[in-house]
Amino acid sequence: MDGLRRFSSIASEITARSPIRIDVLFRVLVIVQQLLQENRHGSKRDIYYMHPSVFSDQSIVDRAINDICILMQCSRHNLNVVSVGKGLVMGWLRFSEAGNMFDCINRPNTAFPVPIHVEEVKDIVSVAKYILVVEKESVFQRLANDQFCKTNHCIVITGRGYPDISTRRFLGLLVDTLHLPTYCLVDCDPYGFDILSTYRFGSMQLAYDAKFLRVPEILWLGGFLLDSEKYQLPQQCLLPLTAQDKRKTEAMLRRCYLQREAPEWRLELQLMLERGVKFELEALSVHELNFLSAVYIPSKIQGGVYI
Repeated sequence: MDGLRRFSSIASEITARSPIRIDVLFRVLVIVQQLLQENRHGSKRDIYYMHPSVFSDQSIVDRAINDICILMQCSRHNLNVVSVGKGLVMGWLRFSEAGNMFDCINRPNTAFPVPIHVEEVKDIVSVAKYILVVEKESVFQRLANDQFCKTNHCIVITGRGYPDISTRRFLGLLVDTLHLPTYCLVDCDPYGFDILSTYRFGSMQLAYDAKFLRVPEILWLGGFLLDSEKYQLPQQCLLPLTAQDKRKTEAMLRRCYLQREAPEWRLELQLMLERGVKFELEALSVHELNFLSAVYIPSKIQGGVYI
C-alpha cells in the first residue's frame, strides 16, 4: 500500500507539470519498478512494446521517462532503462563488462561496440597516451584502415554522429579512470560543432542529466576553418553554408554557456558564420588518402593546436 501511495504521489506530481496521462505514467512506473526489483535492464523501445495500445507512440514513453528522471532527480540508468548502443571503440584498452572481457589491446585497430551497461564496466587497463573522439564512423574507419591506434598508442571512440548515452557515459568513465588528454575531431560545420558541444556540455534534450553525461575535459582538435588555409585545401573542398546552417549557427551562438565556459569555441563559430563556408574532414584526402592520420592529427597534437 505504501508503494502504491508513493507511485500515486509521483504520478500526480508529474501530471501536474506534464500533459502525459496518469494511466501512462502508472504503466511506466510499474515497469521501472519491475526492472529494479528483478535487476534487469530494458530500453525505451522495450517499454513501448510492452503496452503499445496504451502508449500509442514512442515519444509518449520517452517523455514519461524524462519526466520521471527530472522529478526523482536521477539518471535514466538509475531506473535500469538503457539506450540501444551504437558507439564504437578501438585502441590500447582492456576492460570487462558483466564478466565479459574486451581486449582491444591485442587488436588495436579493430572496432568493438561501446558497452551498454556502463555501470558494470570494471578492470579498465590502458597504456594509451590519449583518447581521440571522432564524429563519424567514416573517419573512425579511415583511422582503423591506417592502423592509427597501433602507430600512435591511443584510444579512438565514435558515437557515429550524435552520441548516444552509453557512448557519453563510457567516455566519461574512461576519462575519470585513466586521466588521459581527450581530444575531439569533428567536421568544420554547425552539426559537427553541435556534436562536439554535446560531448562537453551535454544535450539540450537531456539537460537534467548533464552532470552525468558531460565531459568538461574534452579539447577541440579540429576541424577549424583556418585549417583549410594551413593545410591548403582547394576552393572546391569548401562548401557554402546553407540557410539552415546559418540559422543553426546563430542559434548556437546564443547559448550562454559558450561565452562563459568556452569563448574560444564561440570565436570559431563566429568565423564560420562570417566566412559562410564549411568543410568535411574527408576533404583532407585531397592530398593523400592517409593525410588525416599521418599528418593532420599528429601535427595538431604534437604542436598543441587545440582549444
